[in-house]
Amino acid sequence: MSDLVNEPGPAVLLRLAEEKNVWLCTVRPDGSAHVTPVWFVYQSSRWWIGSDHSSVKVRNIGKEPRVSLALEDGRFPVVAEGDALLIREGLPQGAVTAFEQKYGWDVSAPTRPGSKRVLLEVHVRRWLLAGTAQ
Repeated sequence: MSDLVNEPGPAVLLRLAEEKNVWLCTVRPDGSAHVTPVWFVYQSSRWWIGSDHSSVKVRNIGKEPRVSLALEDGRFPVVAEGDALLIREGLPQGAVTAFEQKYGWDVSAPTRPGSKRVLLEVHVRRWLLAGTAQ
């Protein structure tokens, strides 16, 4: 198993730029896993994920910031572990612009009346698999 703390290679960076979904795994208060597919952008060595402030993933990260992320392709897996920060105010314009460019979506816009948007900023601690099944 690779334990890469450096940026992955060009082929993986291209996939991170082009692929639309990543599976996000958070930890529930009882210790069980919560896994959900999410839209993401990867820039400046960080994963950015938009969410409603009241989602299960946001509640989980508020208590336990450790997360895992896995791109959908099982033949050429890309799996990372990291620590998530919840950005509730002043969403970084670079990340908001990146979501608009990738998905045509304003990640900062509430999805329903009274809701608030949050950005998850995930700093990678290690890359477990970076494009090669082991």
